[in-house]
Amino acid sequence: MLAVGWYFLIMAMVVLTVSRVCLCLWLRERVRAAGGWWPVLKGGWRIDASFLAMVAGIPLLLAPWVDPFEPARWLALVWFGVWSLVLVLLEIATPQFIIEYDSRPNRLFVAYLTQPREVASMLWCGYKPVLFAGVLLWLVVGTGAIVWLCSAPVWLVSALWWQRLALMAGLFVVLLVGRGSLGHRPLNAARVAFCGDAMVNMLPLNSTFVVVNAIKDQRSDRPAAAVYGAMDEARMQALVRTASGLGLPPAATDPPTQNLRPATAMLSRARNIVIIVEESLGAQFTGCLGGSGCTPELDALAGQGWLLARLFATGTRSVRGLEAVTAGFLPTPADAVFKLPRSQRGFFTLAALLGQHGYHSRFVYGGEAHFDNMKGFFLGNGFDEVVDLPKFQHKPVFTGSWGACDEDMFDELHRRLSDDGDTPTLTVAFTVSNHSPWEYPTGRITPQGEPASVENTVRYADWALGRFFERARQSTYWGDTVFAVVADHDARVVGASLVPVARFHIPALLLGAGVEPRRDEGVCSQVDLAPTLLSLAGINAVHPMPGADLTRHAPDRAIMQYGANYGYLSGGHLLVLEPQRPARQFAWPTAGTPDAMQAEALDPALAEVALAHALWPGWAYFNEFYRLPRVAQVRPAVEARLATQPQG
Repeated sequence: MLAVGWYFLIMAMVVLTVSRVCLCLWLRERVRAAGGWWPVLKGGWRIDASFLAMVAGIPLLLAPWVDPFEPARWLALVWFGVWSLVLVLLEIATPQFIIEYDSRPNRLFVAYLTQPREVASMLWCGYKPVLFAGVLLWLVVGTGAIVWLCSAPVWLVSALWWQRLALMAGLFVVLLVGRGSLGHRPLNAARVAFCGDAMVNMLPLNSTFVVVNAIKDQRSDRPAAAVYGAMDEARMQALVRTASGLGLPPAATDPPTQNLRPATAMLSRARNIVIIVEESLGAQFTGCLGGSGCTPELDALAGQGWLLARLFATGTRSVRGLEAVTAGFLPTPADAVFKLPRSQRGFFTLAALLGQHGYHSRFVYGGEAHFDNMKGFFLGNGFDEVVDLPKFQHKPVFTGSWGACDEDMFDELHRRLSDDGDTPTLTVAFTVSNHSPWEYPTGRITPQGEPASVENTVRYADWALGRFFERARQSTYWGDTVFAVVADHDARVVGASLVPVARFHIPALLLGAGVEPRRDEGVCSQVDLAPTLLSLAGINAVHPMPGADLTRHAPDRAIMQYGANYGYLSGGHLLVLEPQRPARQFAWPTAGTPDAMQAEALDPALAEVALAHALWPGWAYFNEFYRLPRVAQVRPAVEARLATQPQG
């Protein structure tokens, strides 16, 4: 066992070092700009030694006592053999993951492992050459690693107990040094971060280290204070409320997060709300936002509604965007609330609120809504029905890896909206076509270049969106409905910065009943959409959402979670919070290269506001304050406070 363990440590250090060198060669321009190879290699050896010391620790410490027994050698071969295959596999998977997500395999990689059918279909349809090459390389390198372990000699350990104890003590010291810390925590990622490029900061890590930590954090609801630092609770509340334009604190009898939002639209009958969430549609593709011009239909619609030209996503995953749009919830370093245990019942959503106002709420999705626990979260928190692919009334004309194409989803949406009658409705519709491996039906668009590309899939998704609105304008529901079209996130959130702000820029458009055409250049966030839609729909509501009602208040701020980094953008300045590190501030250009940010002196006031927004959602979640007020509380509150607040 002792020899097998040392052979494993040698093999693992060689494999991880070679992999890191190859990544540095591949990304040499970014590595050179960030400070060169030495910080990457030095930090990598520290992380590898720490991680491998934990993997090999118990077997090596037991070795002096069990080595004389043959079964111990076989157990060691199994233990270290499995770890060898995992290490090799994840390093081989790393380059393609970096291409897609500008990161080593992380929490997203782990999340995909829980959805084997969709992911297997995506890989098989879009990545066959990469898949075959990766499996072949894994078999070759993995087999070599196993053969190396099996060649380890049998080291006989003296039978004298004190000699075994002395060897065990020596091994303990060596492993402790390799662990890199005498504290209760080993060396962590923050200790080897050295530059302003989040991707380069991940190169000193190894992919198994990142994935293991992501698995540990799965369904974790760790507070942000453990990541970014603490703040006085009253001060946190005041800063978040001020940024949202709430002004006065809530009544003493109210939960701390509860606030009244009088609607701007004074109506005798509340309007329907339809939120269309476009998969992976970044501003980089949208012509009206200065992008590549793949969205002529959306560009035309932008002239007919309220275009929020500088709205930013809160994260890089669909559930993060859905959490912001449907619940108005700020991002956290933990997973999205769709997956956290305390938010599966009784968590605030637009659907739960509108249910108190007589609305029927539904979620329409072209795939299967079990993905990312969307179905469980929505049905547990106010939505009356979830309409996913198995519940579509008509057979789809095209089904890809992720489900029915966008035109099928929009057909289903149009049919159901047409059948609603007089009951007010909230409908959240989520598209799937614009997702790797870029599948869509032929004959709808004229592809440019390679048909299976993100640009052509965006063109198809845009075509389907335009087709839906052509029919919607002729429908009976058009005159009573407020529509929102917004992306969940960009297709590829990458960039040589701690938070690549430009890749968080997404299109957002409000149109329909009572919405006047305008172009709004104010900086805002996905979390501002829900309060704004309530106001446009004529809903006077008491709720805990910290987002701003854009009909009344221009917040000039956006909040972005990028891995473990937290970005707060305001007034042309980006404040970045990193785990266990001091805050950093950058000047964000409004023109030119959008990610060419320059470091600048830290503004303590801005840092305080950013920290308040980073801490607030975790505080609300842990204390279970992000809840729907009871009807008995809402009606008196609305009647009493509407009399004292301007109606606009």
